[in-house]
Amino acid sequence: MVEPTRGVLYPQRLPQFHRLPPTEAAADLVEWCWIPEWDIEPGRVSRQDLVSFPALNLVVEEWGAVLSGATTRASARELTGRGWAVGAMLRPAAVAALTDAPFALLDRVEAFAAPGLPEAIAHAMSSGAGHRERAVAVLCGWLRERVGEVAAPARQANAMAELLMSDPTMRTPEQAAARLSVSVRTLQRMAHRHVGLSPAAMIRRRRLQEAAERIRSDPGTDLATVAAELGYADQAHLANDFRAVLGFTPSAYRAGAGPGAA
Repeated sequence: MVEPTRGVLYPQRLPQFHRLPPTEAAADLVEWCWIPEWDIEPGRVSRQDLVSFPALNLVVEEWGAVLSGATTRASARELTGRGWAVGAMLRPAAVAALTDAPFALLDRVEAFAAPGLPEAIAHAMSSGAGHRERAVAVLCGWLRERVGEVAAPARQANAMAELLMSDPTMRTPEQAAARLSVSVRTLQRMAHRHVGLSPAAMIRRRRLQEAAERIRSDPGTDLATVAAELGYADQAHLANDFRAVLGFTPSAYRAGAGPGAA
């Protein structure tokens, strides 16, 4: 099971944050839904730093909806005032119904036309006890209607993403292709069409997330051991991956010296 804070670089800075499962009807379309709610005193800012999963997210706030692409580097958002968001981390099977070119959304967020959806979710979010579950049901229901029947190629793309992001023994695209009984070229086409990243980039993201999780949860852990256990050639390659994506080293992260640190 994925840790609730995996991908969140500094969980202690989070506002009220929840990850909820999708409805059963949308289980092949949504990995999970996530809902932050914040009420930050005037003059203060809450910075949220993420090393996101290699997936697209559909995010709804009171003012509208956006489609957020997969990322090639760490991202951040600064929260002020009071608000909420309801997001769905999309499984590959949902992507084709929302965009023809997920690769064009890399490191980008675009407004997404979903008439009536923001209003329906805002109503659910203001409905008292159980509001998060009702908001998730609204979002998942909308997606289920929008996507329709999930065809075999989309289900295969789901299997690809699940394998690359959950199986630590998958260290190369060749291994993943063999497990799925497809060619490496077919694997690459699936990732390009349904995620926008290469299979190798998805594997690197999983390793980086796992490395950050281990370093944060056990600051005394040996970095060379972390590198070896996650399939890096050596500690230097782990450090290079941190610098390339996050902009700082594992040692700096362990010391709490990343972006926005006090």
